[in-house]
Amino acid sequence: MSPLEPPQARRVAIVGGARIPFARSDGPYATASNQEMLTAALDGLVERYGLAGSGAVGEFVAGVVLKHSRDFNLARETVLASRLDARTPAHDVQQACGTGLQAVITAANKIALGQIESAVAGGADTASDAPLGVNDALRRILLEARRARTAGARLKALAKIRPAHLVPDIPRNAEPRTGLSMGEHAAVTARAWGITREAQDELAAASHRRLAAAYERGFFEGLVVPFRGLARDQNLRPDSTPEKLAALRPVFGLDHPGPTMTAGNSTPLTDGAATVLLASEEWAAARGLEPLAFLSACETAAVDFVSGDVAGGEDGLLMAPAYAVPRLLERTGLALADFDFVEIHEAFASQVLATLAAWEKRGLGTVDRARLNVAGSSLATGHPFAATGARIVATLAALLAERERPGRGLVSICAAGGQGVAAVLERA
Repeated sequence: MSPLEPPQARRVAIVGGARIPFARSDGPYATASNQEMLTAALDGLVERYGLAGSGAVGEFVAGVVLKHSRDFNLARETVLASRLDARTPAHDVQQACGTGLQAVITAANKIALGQIESAVAGGADTASDAPLGVNDALRRILLEARRARTAGARLKALAKIRPAHLVPDIPRNAEPRTGLSMGEHAAVTARAWGITREAQDELAAASHRRLAAAYERGFFEGLVVPFRGLARDQNLRPDSTPEKLAALRPVFGLDHPGPTMTAGNSTPLTDGAATVLLASEEWAAARGLEPLAFLSACETAAVDFVSGDVAGGEDGLLMAPAYAVPRLLERTGLALADFDFVEIHEAFASQVLATLAAWEKRGLGTVDRARLNVAGSSLATGHPFAATGARIVATLAALLAERERPGRGLVSICAAGGQGVAAVLERA
């Protein structure tokens, strides 16, 4: 083969995953940085799979959404703080809530092309240690003072500072183009698709029930590493029921009659980190590691949530998976019925239900609820934005491996900015 000819794509194995338990913001991880959490998850993976040797991993790819300026080179700094070989290259990625899955896809593509033999992908986020921006007016004054050529000019610029300039810019969960929070956008979509409060509460209760059952049967023993006194996801409510959730007051969509979205059927602000080990089949075999599953296809989509058909529900902020998944299925020749597991990120219960309704409207059919988020998902675990994709990939791969027979799983993740990422995992 000529060096200029493209190489034959190789299968990419998902060997394993490690994450720390997810915690509610301002709780056990309130003083933990993104780097500290991501390092803990990475070290858990290194220990489980013997990755501390020289050159054991080809690359580390990770990202965060709520990013401090000090985290400008987070993935690389995490490598240097971890037990991974300090010579391991690393780089950051970011695509809002799709970050973790995009990190997996980015690393997998390099393995598929033969550029590297193995990689770790993941993400972290802390809502507790969120960056606070300098008041923009103060920032401009300080820059003016820095540019000043004389002490007098510098003092003149600094004399413009007023008490109001000392108030920091607090991070807001709002879309810059609309000013609406993700929850308010989801409320618009819920109304457009006629998603009921009862259906949302049932989905949320099922997420807690299934996550609790997965912990009880020991499913997460190979996936979760304790951190700062937590061994399980702090948001988990094993006794959650639709009846208990029905008592909660709505928190989104209050500007319209009959609001349905509550804190119980929406994900809480969460801190956490997750990682996934990916490799070529040859790399895994040489180390005696059996792949859990293989990443076989992926797709990314976006919607026009600013001027598109938002009121009609088609272009809601979190509806991009309604386009990404049909395209993915068409390209792979698969149908929803071909999947043993379907993992839909539960940003909000209403968003999951709207996505299912959109898939059905597009002729994809219905998803058997017995196959949907069978080990719980974001409503129960919580949602550290950039960590969720890696959590879902590792969980789904472990579910496929647990069956000890061929199977297939679908991943669907919505993201801020009107984006969506989807992937297919298979076990032969």
